[in-house]
Amino acid sequence: MAALIRELTYAADEGDVKVAVIVGESFASGGDWGCRYDIRWPDGGESGTVYGVDAIQAVELTFRTIGALIYTSDAHRSGNLFWEKPGHGYGFPVPNTIRDLLIGDDARFFG
Repeated sequence: MAALIRELTYAADEGDVKVAVIVGESFASGGDWGCRYDIRWPDGGESGTVYGVDAIQAVELTFRTIGALIYTSDAHRSGNLFWEKPGHGYGFPVPNTIRDLLIGDDARFFG
């Protein structure tokens, strides 16, 4: 699996800024599996590694982690962050405890 990339858009006063969300290839790590992610915010990057019992769980938990980081970000709270259309969500699930933050299609599909 090659790296997966989704570009979100942040509507800044100076114009639109791309926010790249990158999900790396899963990898074996001892008895577990890991998956790296990187969110390239306009004001700096945020990256980490999420682990699961197998490759699929590592990727699925990485998507939820990314969703949680996006939905709890200042960019989301500003209302200026979007994927395809403003207010339609970002295409990432979130942990059950913050589903109330979901908007648009994300609320419809993941809520």
